[in-house]
Amino acid sequence: MNIKPNMIHGCYEIHPRVVTDERGAFVKIFHKEIFEGNGLAVNYSEQYYSRSKKGVLRGLHFQTPPHDHAKLVYCTEGEVLDVVVDLREKSPTYGKHLKFLLSAEKSNAVYIPSGLAHGFYVLSDYATMVYNVTSLYAPESDMGVHWSSAGIDWPDKHPIVSSRDEGFISLAEFKSEFN
Repeated sequence: MNIKPNMIHGCYEIHPRVVTDERGAFVKIFHKEIFEGNGLAVNYSEQYYSRSKKGVLRGLHFQTPPHDHAKLVYCTEGEVLDVVVDLREKSPTYGKHLKFLLSAEKSNAVYIPSGLAHGFYVLSDYATMVYNVTSLYAPESDMGVHWSSAGIDWPDKHPIVSSRDEGFISLAEFKSEFN
């Protein structure tokens, strides 16, 4: 397993070992000792997935303290442009974003620490994204910033977006609780 750091502190792209044979592939996306050895969270409280069609943009989502969480996300079907935005006020990369191409074929994942917003855009006909999070869903802490407000060059200027996501405030209007 290769855990690759990025310019945003605490965010990692993970390339697991993929074993293939005539039957297909076997992928171990999580290994407790390797994660602990790299300072990554290992106690996940919830796991869920979304399935979206081409052109869908979900995000940019996060939970605020005290219900903030780290996430481990990966794509088990199709391909997405996955994006994180640093919302940690005192971070040298505050307001900056990273983009990752996640796909079932690449079998890669992204580890997202608390204080980063997350979203993705579906590039394939369909994509299934799996999320592991370190805290339970708390509606009162569930927030987002508008997908078009963080300087991200999305593949589509008019994606399919939920009314909830369309109604989020801009990054400039967001008052960070993340330190």
